[in-house]
Amino acid sequence: MTRILLIALGGGLGSVLRYLMAGWTQSFVAGPFPVGTMAVNVSGCLIIGFANYLFSGPMPIQPEYRIGLTIGLLGGYTTFSTFGWETIALVNDGQGWRALGNVLLSVGLGLLGVWLGCRLAQRWAGV
Repeated sequence: MTRILLIALGGGLGSVLRYLMAGWTQSFVAGPFPVGTMAVNVSGCLIIGFANYLFSGPMPIQPEYRIGLTIGLLGGYTTFSTFGWETIALVNDGQGWRALGNVLLSVGLGLLGVWLGCRLAQRWAGV
């Protein structure tokens, strides 16, 4: 139950932080390029790499707190950080081809999913 509570609290805080960080970063750029989202994704990757390495290695913390931080806080902030962590873990395990497959499939299928979702919504709305 403690893990679920920490994930829920972290997820809520992470979502608020994503909103604030993306908006703040985007305010520095003129035009539609989504630099705010990119800043969130890159900073989330930096934080998950740092936290997972540190807290599961040289400075271990209780698993429920690590899960609250990574799945909760960073999951609410950006799931892109988990994607980055898992891809690097595959590379570090000598599974470079699987890492490449993860990148290509996640990005390709993700974009396909967004496109398909838009088409389904258009059809549903009668547009």
